Amino acid sequence: MKKIKKIVVFLFIFIMLLWACSTGIQVVARKMTGSSGSRSRVFASVSAEKKNTIDVLVAGDSESYTSVSPMDLWDKTGIAAYDCGQPAQRIQETYYMLKTAFKTQSPKLVLFETNTMFRNPGFLKNLQLSLTEPLAYHFPVVKYHNAWKALFDGPGGLKSSYKGFEIRDKVESYESDDDYMKETKDRTEIPEVARIYMEKIRKLCEKNGAELLLVSAPSPVNYDYKKHNALEEYAKEKGLTYVDLNMKHRDIGIDWKKDSYDRGDHLNIRGARKVTEYIGKYLKENYQLPDRRKDDNWKEWNELAGQYFEELKKKI
Repeated sequence: MKKIKKIVVFLFIFIMLLWACSTGIQVVARKMTGSSGSRSRVFASVSAEKKNTIDVLVAGDSESYTSVSPMDLWDKTGIAAYDCGQPAQRIQETYYMLKTAFKTQSPKLVLFETNTMFRNPGFLKNLQLSLTEPLAYHFPVVKYHNAWKALFDGPGGLKSSYKGFEIRDKVESYESDDDYMKETKDRTEIPEVARIYMEKIRKLCEKNGAELLLVSAPSPVNYDYKKHNALEEYAKEKGLTYVDLNMKHRDIGIDWKKDSYDRGDHLNIRGARKVTEYIGKYLKENYQLPDRRKDDNWKEWNELAGQYFEELKKKI
């Protein structure tokens, strides 16, 4: 009996210490977002945004934050959007990223870039993520374990981030077949783990009053007609709206010789601005999203947009 009491006391003390460390380190990570690791940085940065100032959350892997420029969207439409994607983001991370964002934000729309739905790292990695992501969500010290160094060393070096977006001006042309969306009746299977977590994401958005929009960014490396068929069928099955920009890349004006950052995988700034203009028009036509440009609560967004366009002048 004494042993059981000791174990219970130990576990209680351990959990309280973990909670206390998590609370403290989360404050550091939010104030000094450069102090957290590159993959966890976006969790800290979106949490640091002023409460209830984001109307559109852009989620997904690197296809998301290289395709949508919040400052260009802001300039053209006044829509307050934030890129909260991660490099090679897994579907479990997407879910907990959105849960984190919903703690402080009440977005009207989640724009989900779909490439993450086809990532399947295997059983062991999926099991690991399904265990570690909820742990990190409840105890952020797990995610921000490097942030304490910032108290002594200062924040790590960051490129200028514009609501999760960075200006990537490098050009590496995509030289293969421009007609990469060749029609077929075949389809790529969506992994079961993605279906499970997509249902959790759908219900999370519903619970928080946010609509869920599925978008496939232009990317010859990542998309083909088989994936289009799978996503179109999935969207119909779940009653979701799906927009495949790979089917519209010519309408958007994508020039694969100039608008690709890395040979057809991601868009550079030129391509991202074209996609953002198209998405901005689509959102204005199909969703009731407010124009915040003249609202004093969003004054900082206008200032940041000014910085963005100053940097843009130097790069393109």
